[in-house]
Amino acid sequence: MAFSIRLTEQEKMIADSYARLHSMSLGEAFKQALFEKIEDEYDIAVCEEALKEYEESGEKSRPIEELWQELGI
Repeated sequence: MAFSIRLTEQEKMIADSYARLHSMSLGEAFKQALFEKIEDEYDIAVCEEALKEYEESGEKSRPIEELWQELGI
């Protein structure tokens, strides 16, 4: 699938410079940036859900030293 986007001259210069710096085509640079953004947002959503579940569970955290003591470390 192909698509096009409109960039200002300054945005195009920045994008071209980034792509050259990382030895990739402009298309590859945009594709990589898109999927990194999607992955970051997915990670945030998973983290927020895990935090919500933790808070609703009523469990409490404890100092790491207690775990080390239990493990004999």
